Amino acid sequence: MLFQIFASFFKIGAFTIGGGYAMIPLIKNEVCTKRGWITEDDFLDGLAAAQSAPGPIAVNISIYTGFHAHGYSGMLMAVLGSVLPSLIIIVAIAMLFHQYAEQTMVKRAFSALRPAVVALIAVPLLQMAKKSGLSLKNAWFPLLIAVLVGALNVTPVYLILLTIVYAVWEARK
Repeated sequence: MLFQIFASFFKIGAFTIGGGYAMIPLIKNEVCTKRGWITEDDFLDGLAAAQSAPGPIAVNISIYTGFHAHGYSGMLMAVLGSVLPSLIIIVAIAMLFHQYAEQTMVKRAFSALRPAVVALIAVPLLQMAKKSGLSLKNAWFPLLIAVLVGALNVTPVYLILLTIVYAVWEARK
């Protein structure tokens, strides 16, 4: 089981371009659908925790999933599996990039990957919106947060604290 955890996260880490958010649909498919290590509800809970915790989301969700699947040793294997491909690739790129960065083919390859990365980030966003009960009645809140952070450069820390205060206030009603 430990090798399966390591291999699954290694494969995801090796073949996902675009960072942690692009990994989310692949991790969800692997750990919920294909392997059945955790339920979709547990995955969404873990995703919420992973987004709230400091650090890279891919590492955070691998910690959560690995621990759920096989305790501390599963957690270690999941983290190693998700981080090792990036480490290997970054070292290789660092050794070669300065030689090839300005070549037209390299520039075109990176440019071609951008739309795919946007789609890989949009899919889990839409899935989370559906699962979280987002509707026309409450859609104003995430849209307001997006405008405040994206357009007005308000730091997310204040918005998170404000959201916590608002949630506690609403819960008291």
